[in-house]
Amino acid sequence: MRHLKSAVLALATVLGGSGAAFAAGPQLVSGPSADPQCYVPWTAQTKFFKFAKKAGPYRVALANGFIGNTWRIQMIKTAKAYAEQADVKAKLKEFKVVSTGEDIAAQISAINNFIDSGYDAIIVDAQNPTAFKSVVRRAQQAGVVLIAFDNTIDSEDAINVNVDQEGLGKYWGDWLVKELPKGGSILEVRGVTGTSVDTDRHKGLQDTLKASGQPFSTVEVVGKWDDGTAQKVAADAIAVHKHFDGMTAQGGSTGMTRAFVDAGHPLIPAAAETENGFRKLCLAHGGEGLKCASGGTGPAQVAVAIKTAFAALDGEVVPQSIKLPLAHVEDPSFKDGENTFPKQTDNFFVGNSFPTCGINFTAQEIMGQSETNQ
Repeated sequence: MRHLKSAVLALATVLGGSGAAFAAGPQLVSGPSADPQCYVPWTAQTKFFKFAKKAGPYRVALANGFIGNTWRIQMIKTAKAYAEQADVKAKLKEFKVVSTGEDIAAQISAINNFIDSGYDAIIVDAQNPTAFKSVVRRAQQAGVVLIAFDNTIDSEDAINVNVDQEGLGKYWGDWLVKELPKGGSILEVRGVTGTSVDTDRHKGLQDTLKASGQPFSTVEVVGKWDDGTAQKVAADAIAVHKHFDGMTAQGGSTGMTRAFVDAGHPLIPAAAETENGFRKLCLAHGGEGLKCASGGTGPAQVAVAIKTAFAALDGEVVPQSIKLPLAHVEDPSFKDGENTFPKQTDNFFVGNSFPTCGINFTAQEIMGQSETNQ
């Protein structure tokens, strides 16, 4: 009997500890959010979270996956630049950055290590939308605020910060339909296979082209959102297929466009991301048939994710899913020094401010940082 009582007490302790740990997760509360202009709920049905307030300053980690393209490199630099801004730095006890590559297990392991090390918040650009549910549960049980951005996590228990990625694909598709009202052959340069961003942008584009009712066909190549890779696969596609009527790239837009210029291919409508090099080509070749639509969101969305983590740690109400605005410009509205910067590098992503969140960066702030782990 004594052994039975001991076992019952031990089980109660485990269950009690587990219950207490799980209670460390957020409460479901009514909106609006603490800052309705910045923390915009994705839909009218979006839940609102309220975490228990913690005393700062905070230990915050950024667990990035893939880093083999300029967007990710600039994102890491932007995160570090944000952490150095005076009002942000005052909230930080420690800011740690790790990039683990395309290995999903390595990224999950990094997040688990941050949880075990007692970090207050972890920011994630997830390699896969469905592989992180167990990590989300662990974070909640440990009272850690977990926020995914860009490539988000398919879980209603994690806070997601993102633009409408499918809507961006639709934007590119709508513009191409307008420019090519009789249909045509489109080169589609996709991103990193298996990520939510690649899947969503592709779906938005393809659904829009099909819904047009016009005879569109697409040739898909994988550019990994990287200029060098995109230029090579676009050049290979031109060599094989000889002619395209339009082109679109999720990233690596400068490389894709250069492939057409270098091949002597007639310049055609291009719908792509916000790389400065792409916009410079659009500005330089606008009179030669290169009509462009440039849309997306700059890597500064990582700063919104960090700002959201601070709000959650401060015990403020935040939406479970936060929708960021898209930035876009179309031919003939590319303007030197306003939305296109000939003096900046090609691999600089334009649009690094979210005025509704009080977030803004200069190119010098961002490019002065390093993308290495710290």
